Amino acid sequence: MYLGLDLGTSGIKAMLVDDRFATVGVAHASLSVSRPQPGWSEQDPADWIAGAEAVIAALLRDHPAAMARLQAIGLSGHMHGAVLLDASDRVLRPCILWNDGRSGPQCAELTARADFHGIAGNLVMAGFTAPKLLWVQSHEPAVFDAVAKVLLPKDYLRLWLTGAHVAEMSDAAGTLWLDVAKRDWSDALLGATGLTRAQMPALVEGSDVSGHLRADLAERWGIARVPVAGGGGDNAATACGMGVMTPGTGFLSLGTSGVLFAATERYAPNTGDAVHTFCHAVPQTWHQMGVILSATDSMTWLSEITGKAVPDLAALVPETVARPSPALFLPYLSGERTPLNDPDATGAFLGLRRASGLGDLAQGVMEGVALAFADCVQALRKAGTPIEAAYAVGGGARSRAWLRIMASATGLTLLEPEDGDFGAAFGAARLGAACVTGDLSDAGFPKPAVRAEVAPDAGLAARYAEKYVAFHAAYPQLRSLGQPAA
Repeated sequence: MYLGLDLGTSGIKAMLVDDRFATVGVAHASLSVSRPQPGWSEQDPADWIAGAEAVIAALLRDHPAAMARLQAIGLSGHMHGAVLLDASDRVLRPCILWNDGRSGPQCAELTARADFHGIAGNLVMAGFTAPKLLWVQSHEPAVFDAVAKVLLPKDYLRLWLTGAHVAEMSDAAGTLWLDVAKRDWSDALLGATGLTRAQMPALVEGSDVSGHLRADLAERWGIARVPVAGGGGDNAATACGMGVMTPGTGFLSLGTSGVLFAATERYAPNTGDAVHTFCHAVPQTWHQMGVILSATDSMTWLSEITGKAVPDLAALVPETVARPSPALFLPYLSGERTPLNDPDATGAFLGLRRASGLGDLAQGVMEGVALAFADCVQALRKAGTPIEAAYAVGGGARSRAWLRIMASATGLTLLEPEDGDFGAAFGAARLGAACVTGDLSDAGFPKPAVRAEVAPDAGLAARYAEKYVAFHAAYPQLRSLGQPAA
């Protein structure tokens, strides 16, 4: 039996699987986010511990025999958060989360201090950990001076479970302090933020043992002092759950935000197009991500302003789309990451006429999101990362019309996995198994069976290629005018 714990922004999930990775039990606990000022996003790490206690208690109650046979625990969680601890491991302030934008002004300053693009392989963005520390140094100097350790969110759970300060490569790469090619902390990048290696946790690979369950917890839960694997950041762990471990395939997550993930065998950054380049959760493997900030959230927005439920809007789009919508939609409702790196980008509808109907708008939104993913495909290919097929996951992937639009707009063959939960908690459980068995092969990280493939339609792809030209040209022209109408 293996346990995966996934610390999400809105909740914590525990998944218990057997030796063949069949699900034995799942438990959830909700979490809330504090927003004390506009653009701020924080959580109290004590709530994470309470949530973890709750989900483990639920599994112990519902599956006592299976939990008694537990062999390892794996961890996953949201990336980039800053958990600041003093010399006694006391939390100095609430964790500043990945979607907190307060450190935007610090990004340019940090970029000028060291070669973050070359060493960390990523642009300095407010979402990452390093600029958050520069903000704390400027605005809360007493807190900064007391920092003895900086941990990522899931690694605070690890500290509670094992008593050890440890991070793993995929999550550490999201701090901007890791030399991503060398898979080690960079003294130059740490120094640019006023920190030293002594304030960092030890590093392991995600499939390595990071420590063992504390004796008091093992005794209280009635289980052995099992090893705790390094685990992975949420997207890397999801890739482990999907078996996306080698170059050639990836996954496309059509959720609130959108992610195009591809495994790579080498370090190949593309900061010019705001591609995220991180270590994977297994040794000598890296990955790249294109990220868009409003995927299904764009449909949610359309639902909110029209009063029509999202399923009703989706039903207005024919399952087999014959031609592009006359409406061109820019899905930059929350700014944009890849390839624009513009938190101030705004959305727009273009090409509207008196005859335009709600179906045109719904299809236009689907197409705008698909064309934003086409930007991500191009950005990854510029970095030398070929991707021809991707597993389609997330709530939007349940729409066959959207998948057909997506395939034709991006040129990707989309693979629909058979029903099952292949998310971050599942991937964390697989990494837990790997730290015991040492199996990093396809047998240890098998790909899900494919229920259906959605290939690009040649005729529709040609039409979307024309629309992509207009899509690509619209943003800089509207940006030059200031705030376009949303």
